[in-house]
Amino acid sequence: MVIQLDGQVLNYEVVGEGKPLIMLHGNNESHEIFEEAISVLSGYYTVYAIDSRGQGLSAPANEYHYSDMAKDVINFIETLDIESPILYGFSDGGIIGLMVAIKKGYLIDKLIVSGVNLTPKGLKHSALSEIKRDFKRTKDPLVEMMLREPNLTENDLSKINVPTLITMGSNDMVKPAEGRKLNNSIKSSTLKVLDGETHGSYIIHSTKIADIILTYQL
Repeated sequence: MVIQLDGQVLNYEVVGEGKPLIMLHGNNESHEIFEEAISVLSGYYTVYAIDSRGQGLSAPANEYHYSDMAKDVINFIETLDIESPILYGFSDGGIIGLMVAIKKGYLIDKLIVSGVNLTPKGLKHSALSEIKRDFKRTKDPLVEMMLREPNLTENDLSKINVPTLITMGSNDMVKPAEGRKLNNSIKSSTLKVLDGETHGSYIIHSTKIADIILTYQL
């Protein structure tokens, strides 16, 4: 399905019945990374899985900023009149989720984020070096965005008032300190570090994240 929001065309999938759950993927991915998780979650929720601008089947943009992607999600919720959804975001999707909660947290019921960095320096050196090499090779503006953004502060995070679950792999590409900063700055938050998991091993084409979401909601 497609929807036009303030001039930006987004592709999305909606499946299942129950409380609304919005799922946001990572950089240069699409909602298809959640296929296995959605097969489980759609038995409990109405799942809205969105392709962020310039990714999947969504239309490209002239430039890319996490703040614009957050506006897309806010417009999506308001246009479709989605009442009190759970908002889940992985990596870039988690950054977008944080920004939605900072700007218009009253729109959502709960926030779940996985593998989120607050600034580019919040990535481990090896991951940041790989991103720099990738951009040098491809000149991809979506990759460049990861080198410039986000720039979230602990003061920004203190504005989040919705219950928040933060997950990270013990072998994540994000520095462990980022998870602790998130947990310390967001009032009603829980940090869950998953032993033996990498940045996306429990999320991309996995049902593990579905089990985590369902457990958190019990």
